[in-house]
Amino acid sequence: PHGEYATNNGNFRSTITVFPKRSSRREDFRVWNNQVILYAGYRQPDGRVIGDPIKVEFTEIEATRWQGKGGMFDVLPIVVSVAGEDPEEFDIPGKLVSEVQINHPKYTRFEELGLKWFAFPGVSKMVLDCGGLEFPAVPFNGWYLSTEVGARNFCDVARYNITEKVALKMGLDVRKSSSLWRDRALVEVNVAVLHSYQSTGVTITDHHAASESFMKHLENEQRLRGGCPADWVW
Repeated sequence: PHGEYATNNGNFRSTITVFPKRSSRREDFRVWNNQVILYAGYRQPDGRVIGDPIKVEFTEIEATRWQGKGGMFDVLPIVVSVAGEDPEEFDIPGKLVSEVQINHPKYTRFEELGLKWFAFPGVSKMVLDCGGLEFPAVPFNGWYLSTEVGARNFCDVARYNITEKVALKMGLDVRKSSSLWRDRALVEVNVAVLHSYQSTGVTITDHHAASESFMKHLENEQRLRGGCPADWVW
């Protein structure tokens, strides 16, 4: 399977699986999840969300056919449709979901938060345009940038929003913003993510190394062919 090959026991390989191209004679092949592995989000009667808030709608749609456990990190099924057929959901076997428990090399109370994240960043809801041929189902992966997990998934206010909880575990004063507790907590969450992935042998890179690598790539492309036909965001 793609995930097993790509994960490679933690030493990630960039991998893409290409399903049939778009055709006027049939409906598209499609993966409905925007990532292969996603965590569910459960809205509570009081408005709180357990799990990932940006996946509440997806979770509620799936609730008619899939029953989650109501936890913080429940893996959603993958939903696919084949050439016009109704979407079908498939549970991802646990052995294919490699997860990293998040702890900190200095602040041991991080473990009390019970944080974890999956190792496999498989993007699955983008179209590959190859010389005018369009492939609507092309799950692919590289490996995580530490800030994707730490700064975005864990600390964004619209996601798990753990910054204040982390600050309190660190003993920071959260009563006033001028103490910069948000900034300090955010940095340490990123430290924890890098430490946890690296100590368990899972490929990850930090944003400084990634920036330097990309600028070197642009320099090489400019020298060799006068430009780089790429979207820098990706």
